[in-house]
Formats: sequence, structure tokens, C-alpha cells
Amino acid sequence: MPAKKHKPKLAVWKFASCDGCQLSLLDCEDELLKITEIIEIANFPEASRAIQPGPYDISLVEGSITTPHDAERIHKIRRQSKILITIGACATSGGIQALRNFADVKYYTNLVYANPKFISTLQHSTPISHHIYVDYELRGCPINKYQLIEVISAFVNNRKPNIPNTSVCIECKRKSVTCVMVSQGLPCLGPVTHAGCQALCPSYNRPCFGCYGPKEAPNTTSLAEQFIELGLSKNDIVRAFRGFNAYSDAFRKESEIYEK
Repeated sequence: MPAKKHKPKLAVWKFASCDGCQLSLLDCEDELLKITEIIEIANFPEASRAIQPGPYDISLVEGSITTPHDAERIHKIRRQSKILITIGACATSGGIQALRNFADVKYYTNLVYANPKFISTLQHSTPISHHIYVDYELRGCPINKYQLIEVISAFVNNRKPNIPNTSVCIECKRKSVTCVMVSQGLPCLGPVTHAGCQALCPSYNRPCFGCYGPKEAPNTTSLAEQFIELGLSKNDIVRAFRGFNAYSDAFRKESEIYEK
């Protein structure tokens, strides 16, 4: 009788986040059955209380590092993970909570909490890659579930994930969506934002908010100059780049230029 084929063990981990990217795995619905045929979901508290101990073949990590405890825990996860993949804007760029990086955290903890001395937090919200080696980053807020399936399949089959590195503008063209910046003068981040959402916002006559973070080699300088021509103030430009991926290098550096 042939030996039972080993299934790679998958673990899903959460740090500072809203859980939306983890839920993308459950949103796979019909595809989830196929996924469980090729992998064993061994550690996924969002879906099951049954947890198997590591080591794990693949770890999916959601969320940013915001506390001293998290900074230690991510190293433990890295040691028991053969492949570690970060999923979503929080894990890949620090998330919306990285807006704290541009302010004084102590000021706000004193303002909000009755006993701020009990709050243990870091000055910065940072992506996972600032702390450990990451094998692959999957962007989005939330991530595209079909891209997640592709990434899992790729690593299980020992190949490179086939994820587009183009901008949202390309998705607009493929869907025959009229450019909202050209036709309506809206400040759209589509030209510098990584594809993956299928041009969701422009499809409804809304500008892209940069949910998928900067694409490869984004020309943020040129886009900011175009925003000025549209009549945006320096403060408007800072706000445009400081959204879900505010602490990604390209968006952060461009926003800091107009903050001065």
C-alpha cells in the first residue's frame, strides 16, 4: 500500500489588524475545498480551535508590529516557519495604524486613556519585513482572494507566484473604465498603485485610494505634480499619500516632501 502523501502544514497568524485579510481565505468558499486537498490548515484560530503545533511549511502573517510583545513573537513565528508570507497592507507597510508614525504617540495615549501608564505600545507601527526575513509580500486592503490562492499554490508547487506588478491604470484600461483623473479631475492614486483590486473604485467613478500600496518603481513625484495642477494644496497631497499604505517607502517619502 503506497505511503500517504505529506500535505504541507499551513498556519495563519494575526498581529495589529482588522482580520479582513485572514477572512479572505475563508471567503474563498468553493476554492477552499480545493485548497484543503493540497495543504493542511494546521493553525488558524479565526476558523478553528483545533491547533497543531509547528513547525509549519507555510505561515501567512496578517497585521503590523505595534507592541514590544509582538516584536518578540514574530521572531518565534519565523523560526518555526519554512516559508513566511505577509498578507495585506498592515503586514506589508504598517497599515492605517502607521499614521501614528507621523505623530507623538504619548500625546494621544495621554489624551485618550485614563491610565496611559498601562498602555504598552511602540512609537511606530511597522511592517513585518522590518523585523524578520519575509519570503513573499501579498498586498491589498484587503488582499485579493484569488491572488492568495495563487500564492499558496505557487509555493506548494515550488514556483514563483504569478502576481501582476502593473498599476491600477492597467486594470482600468482592461475594463474600459474612463480615467477619473482625466475626465473628472479627481486626485487618483491609480498610476502609482499596485494592481489587484480590478479597478474597484474607478469603476464607480471614485479615485483610487492606494489600497494595494505602491507598484514597482512608482513615479510619485510626477503624480504629485499632477495633483498640484488639479488644484490640490500641499496638505491635500499629504493626505492623499497617507492612507492604508502611508508608511510604504514611496508614499511616505512623497508625503514628507509636501509636509515641510
